[in-house]
Amino acid sequence: MVSRDNSSTSFGAVADVYESARPDYPSAAVEWLLESVLEAGERPLVADVGAGTGKLTRIITAAGCDAVAVDPDPAMLDALRDAVPGVPAHVGNAESLPLDDGSVDAVLLGQAWHWVEPVAASAEIGRVLRPGGTLGLIWNIRDESVPWVRRLNSVVSRGGALAMFDDGPPPVAEPFHQLDEERWTWSRTVTRSQLTDLVKSRSFYITATTDERNGIDRNLTALFVDVGLTGSTTIELPYVTRAFRATRPIR
Repeated sequence: MVSRDNSSTSFGAVADVYESARPDYPSAAVEWLLESVLEAGERPLVADVGAGTGKLTRIITAAGCDAVAVDPDPAMLDALRDAVPGVPAHVGNAESLPLDDGSVDAVLLGQAWHWVEPVAASAEIGRVLRPGGTLGLIWNIRDESVPWVRRLNSVVSRGGALAMFDDGPPPVAEPFHQLDEERWTWSRTVTRSQLTDLVKSRSFYITATTDERNGIDRNLTALFVDVGLTGSTTIELPYVTRAFRATRPIR
């Protein structure tokens, strides 16, 4: 939700669905991303880039940080202001941040790096980070090792993040070098309605034609029937959270 194409600014049309359907990030994963700046002793300032409705922003503030939010979509920022009152929120993207040089201790992107141009974004994030500051990238990814989830992904598109991971870790450029990675596995209990909303919050669905949406809806209905997801019945939707961090060199 940072830049790359029109899909990246499609979410504002369904900001309410996005907010209710998308999962939160594990607190332990966000605290790991911010480990070095939290250990510094002072309350760090963290930029949430591609902040959307504030799913990551609220975990950043809960971890003991001040936050500033940046997103290219004004409608998403309106939802963020309601969800996380008092956090400064600005229109912008990873390649052009409305932040001063060396003004933040960390820059985090949730579900977002696969939307950016990594060379330009790395340079721009390096500009706004203080020396020794942290770049953190995080994704909640549906666990394709589970057969029904693999089938779900085939219905709604695996998405840009999984396509990126097929080629290896997220690409970064100067001033960043090696990325450290950690993973967390967990699951979320969802109803048929919640899973439907999750699909409708995806750019693949939002930007689809009417015929394409109808086809997705039919395939989803068939999947729900096959896994016994009817009415108020629930199912465990497994996730793998993948988090990556790098440090801006002091020199």
